[in-house]
Amino acid sequence: MQNYETVIGLEIHAQLLAESKMFCSCSTKFGNQPNINICPVCTGQPGVLPVMNKKALDFAIKTGLALHCKIAPHSIFARKHYFYPDLPKNFQISQYELPIAENGYLEIEVNGNIKKVRINRVHLEEDAGKLVHKGSDRIMGADYSLVDLNRTGVPLMEIVTEPDMHSPEEAKVFMAELRKIVRYLDVCDGNMEEGSLRCDANISLRPAGETKLGKKTEVKNMNSFKIVQKALELEVERQTKVLTEGGTIIQETRHYDETSNSTISLRTKEAEMDYRYFPEPDLIPIKTDQKWIDGIKNTLPELPIEKLKRFVSSYQLPVASAEVLTLERDLSDFFEEAVKIHNNPKIMANWVVGNLMGYMNFNNLTIKQLKIGPKHIADLVSLIDKNTITGNSAKDVLAKMLEAGKSAHDIVSESGMTQLNDESSLLPTIQRAISANPKSVEDYKKGKENAIMHLVGQVMRETKGRANPEVVKKMLREEMNK
Repeated sequence: MQNYETVIGLEIHAQLLAESKMFCSCSTKFGNQPNINICPVCTGQPGVLPVMNKKALDFAIKTGLALHCKIAPHSIFARKHYFYPDLPKNFQISQYELPIAENGYLEIEVNGNIKKVRINRVHLEEDAGKLVHKGSDRIMGADYSLVDLNRTGVPLMEIVTEPDMHSPEEAKVFMAELRKIVRYLDVCDGNMEEGSLRCDANISLRPAGETKLGKKTEVKNMNSFKIVQKALELEVERQTKVLTEGGTIIQETRHYDETSNSTISLRTKEAEMDYRYFPEPDLIPIKTDQKWIDGIKNTLPELPIEKLKRFVSSYQLPVASAEVLTLERDLSDFFEEAVKIHNNPKIMANWVVGNLMGYMNFNNLTIKQLKIGPKHIADLVSLIDKNTITGNSAKDVLAKMLEAGKSAHDIVSESGMTQLNDESSLLPTIQRAISANPKSVEDYKKGKENAIMHLVGQVMRETKGRANPEVVKKMLREEMNK
């Protein structure tokens, strides 16, 4: 049986966080009533002229720099012609021959190995509208379709990779890393469910050892990382079966169908000549000087992979903790602000990654939606480090902090959760635990060291977790060794 190599290239469309559309002043707000965010420009009425959104251009340059691309000193827009009900002009203003950024790369880590995926280009374009299918959520099987042009003209940034990925897992990891970057840059919210980050994949198979690319298909309708990997795995299986049986791959567009868990053919794939590209006559060329580029470069934040490496080296954090803390820029900023207030990064990371993120995930909240800030969590860890409260008590304190938005000090004072360290006050409880558990005492005296932990647990239970466990352990030994 012939062995085949998978070859994957991605085309990612990121909706930019601009308040107005690419070539007009209409709102880009998601979720409005159909056909509200429209005007003569974005609906292609006769006699109108487009005006470029400079903020969108700045975002594209910023992204290109983050992806190590060369920013073009001279760039133009083009008309890309195709005919579809949600494209009122019958062409899309995009970039073709002279995109804003080219020849970059993004490094990803897959199974412990670093892989460099080349970026072919980053370019700007306007989005098309949206068809709303009635009687089915897919065009196939729908009774009829309605057109919503609110999305028409929304600024998009397309990021095109070279065919450098060789497994669906690599494609998934690339998408996840790219999403982190555009969110760190604050150029796209990365919400795949709402369509503000969309992925199309070009996938082909070729005999192992072959260098020539095979016939590709384009897979659409992938709105989550999990689905990106699943849809591409299914397409690898399908193409392998076709080739193994002596068939030929048809160059076509397919989409992932969740109901049948398969990829389904939509249409034959257009070639570049079918789009009849030519320069957009109503928009002047873009000229970017070095001063403009340097100004944008100075606004670049520390990117996720750089921040992860620094968290591991500077704070001595486990890689797993650093990966979680750097998933979102706001989360990593929260952690670092807390560490500045109380310098115990390892313990701070444990509380943020474990307890705090557990609460956020359960309640579907972001770090900015919490009632507490970095100072709150820093003060909590400080109280633990000072032995003012125990680790167990701290969990209760944090729960009340998250509910009320109060400081750890206030909650400890109000609730009487201060850790018990005074030996004279703890002695009666120690003696009761020893008297009530003769078997554990006997086991301890026989050399079974773990037996003491049962006694510690009894004391902690009676003191409702307020006793200092190290003091308790010390006192138990002293009493049992008399």
